[in-house]
Amino acid sequence: MTTPKIGTVKRSGYRMYVDPDTDEKVPSVTSISGALPKAFLQYWAQKVVAEAAVEHLGEVVGIAMKNPQAAVDFLKGAPRRSTAGASERGTKVHEILELLVAGEEPRVHPEFRGYVKGFKEFVEQFEPEWLYSEETVWSKDYGYAGSFDAIATVKVPGSDERERVLIDFKTTKSGVHADVALQLNGYARADHILRPADDGGFERIDMPEVDGAAVLHLRPEAWSLVPVALSEEIFDVFISLLDGPVRWERHIKKSALGRPIAGGDTGEDAIHQ
Repeated sequence: MTTPKIGTVKRSGYRMYVDPDTDEKVPSVTSISGALPKAFLQYWAQKVVAEAAVEHLGEVVGIAMKNPQAAVDFLKGAPRRSTAGASERGTKVHEILELLVAGEEPRVHPEFRGYVKGFKEFVEQFEPEWLYSEETVWSKDYGYAGSFDAIATVKVPGSDERERVLIDFKTTKSGVHADVALQLNGYARADHILRPADDGGFERIDMPEVDGAAVLHLRPEAWSLVPVALSEEIFDVFISLLDGPVRWERHIKKSALGRPIAGGDTGEDAIHQ
């Protein structure tokens, strides 16, 4: 949901960041972490389609009587419509949070007041000092980029100590999923922050070291701060996705098959199986 300050393009279904100095294109952190197989999505999609069929039963029947394929397309689009709505809400919440981090007090629609209340309770309890917000990171060594939500020093519960923490804002209804660790490990291990400079160009500053990472999960009815592990083991999995599924889709897949060298009609009708 974070809005990059560096240009991006779509290639082979992946979001790519474009280096403003060299025009090099590298895959985004979220595209890489998103390449992890997610078996649960199959069952989620089935559930959403079934719910859409029940909720819009009369409408679906009416469409099917005139155009069966249109009814099929309507139901097939249910998962996409569901994620689009969640994405739009998440983007709006992130925009509000960016203003709050900057010290502003934006006017908020009642729909988003619960998110803001949760954020302010987090601020009161952990007293964050915001060091970076909405920044783009770049890994020269591994060839990826991404945009994180924030880095802040926060109060350690039960002590007077403070820690520097990489924080990701999430608004997902289903909660915080373990694969967010891939995303945050990618950000934490990048080489530098790439940002617009005052002279109209771009500057690169070393990626600051952090003591830890966390997800600030905000929902209208509740909030939570969830620690996220930063480790060599998790980063290795992140890089394996870059070297495996991402490289397959971007570079290898297109040349994996050759043109048919033999074949012919059997004379039989095609049978749908």
